[in-house]
Amino acid sequence: MKKMLIIYYTWAYGNTKRIADQLKEATGASMERIDTVEPYPLNYQETYEQGYSEVDLDFRPELMDLSLDIDDYDVIALGTPVWWYKMSPAMYSFVYSHNWYGKTIIPFVTCAGWPKKVMKQYRRECYGANIIYPFIVKFDRNGGDAMITEQYEIDAWIEAVKRYLETGNAVKFKQKMKKEPFFKRLAATFKKKNKQ
Repeated sequence: MKKMLIIYYTWAYGNTKRIADQLKEATGASMERIDTVEPYPLNYQETYEQGYSEVDLDFRPELMDLSLDIDDYDVIALGTPVWWYKMSPAMYSFVYSHNWYGKTIIPFVTCAGWPKKVMKQYRRECYGANIIYPFIVKFDRNGGDAMITEQYEIDAWIEAVKRYLETGNAVKFKQKMKKEPFFKRLAATFKKKNKQ
C-alpha cells in the first residue's frame, strides 16, 4: 500500500480542512496543516486586502516548519482554497519551495468558483510530479461554508484515491463523471448510500 501525506491550508471557514479531514479518515493518511510564520489578521476585511495584494504580487510568505518530511511519502495530497483565481499564498509558498520530481500529487481545491488557474498552478509548480485525481469542491458563492458539491461526489473521489493507494493503479479521472463510467458508477453507489 502506498503511503500518503495530506498537506492543506485553510483560513476563514475551514472548508479545505473539512475535505482534508474526510480524506484522512477514509485513507488513514498522515496530515499536516500549513501555517504562515506571520498569521493573517483575524479581521476578514484586513485579510481580504492583504491576501489580494499577496496574490497579485505572487508573494510567498514564510511558513512554519512541518513536523513530517514529504520525502517519507509516496503520495502527497495538496489542498488549498482559491484566493483570487489562484492558490492561497501559503500553498504557493509551499509548493514553490519543494522538489516534486517523481512524486505523485493529488491536488484538491475549495472555492466559490474559478478554480482552473489553481490546477494549472499545481501543474506548473509541481513540475516533474505525476498529478492524478485533481478535485474541486465548490462552496457558497458568498464565501461561506455551505457546500455546493454533492457529498457523494466527494465520497467517490475519496474511494478512487483509496483504491489507488491500495493497488497503485490510477484510472482515468475527470471530475465530470458523466464522461467516465468508472466514476459514474462510484458516484451512483455513494449517492444511494447517502440517501439511506
